[in-house]
Amino acid sequence: MCTSLAMKTDDFYFGRNMDLEYVFGDCVVITPRNYPIHFRKAGTLKNHYAMIGMAYMKEGYPLYAEAVNEKGLCIAGLNFPDNAYYPQEEDYDKTNISPFELILWLLSKCANVQEAKELLGKTHLVSISFSAELPLSPLHWHIADQESSFVLESTKEGVKIDDNPIGVLTNNPAFGFQMTNLAQYLNLIPGCPKNCFSESIQIQPFGQGMGSFGLPGDFSPASRFVKIAYLKLNSVCEKGEEHSITQFFHLLDSVAMIKGSVITKEEQYDLTTYSCCVNVDKGIYYYKTYENNQLSAINMNHENLNACKLKYFPVIRKQQVCWRN
Repeated sequence: MCTSLAMKTDDFYFGRNMDLEYVFGDCVVITPRNYPIHFRKAGTLKNHYAMIGMAYMKEGYPLYAEAVNEKGLCIAGLNFPDNAYYPQEEDYDKTNISPFELILWLLSKCANVQEAKELLGKTHLVSISFSAELPLSPLHWHIADQESSFVLESTKEGVKIDDNPIGVLTNNPAFGFQMTNLAQYLNLIPGCPKNCFSESIQIQPFGQGMGSFGLPGDFSPASRFVKIAYLKLNSVCEKGEEHSITQFFHLLDSVAMIKGSVITKEEQYDLTTYSCCVNVDKGIYYYKTYENNQLSAINMNHENLNACKLKYFPVIRKQQVCWRN
């Protein structure tokens, strides 16, 4: 499970909820311009755009869950079980890239959405696991810049790129269904509803918020898509960085999973292990975790982006409290 979000105020912001039943040893990782990136079939890239994001470090390799590069291109991988399909066969007319390499592949080379689409046209996703102990995750991807976003899905029917005018993504079903499903909620409004029940009787709202009666509140991917899309599109945010990041995290909180509310088939608790928000224009990565509500921030521009070694920051999970007496 997961939810991603792209939002433009004075600056451009991108982030996500990571919904899992376990913590995967994640840390915030900055990949500088001169860190050699090794691809299984595409050789080694010695010079590239710098990037920052949350990653699982495995054998010195940053397996990004989501990341943003210095040019403003953003990518998040979200769970897409039973739908995601990666062919075993290579395509010798294209560059063969494993799904675990895709975020590094696109962010290292592309400055914007248009360049990402062009590179994807020359790229073939092929089923190559990182290792026998670390198989591929079934994913689809939300890719965005400050002008637009799109969804990349690889299924048995082939690879599909769909423009995403909403700027949000969750999980199953496929993105096309999620957009069609919005039509069921055309009646929602943020203001007071009018009496459409009957002209013969006088009916008045008995409380605020009844214009959005019917807005889903469960944790299914389709419901989370509708809810965060509605809230984002009706969001009102004051100027300034603090207001923007506060609004962004409130939007993510609206679809966050509380421990005990969702139990998997394996009898494990699915919860929002972390939420993040990146000021893409300034290169600042904000995050909080399920255990720690206080925001932590890393500015990639405070580091040497011409370095040749990764810079990583362990996630702070212990609750931080601002004592006032």
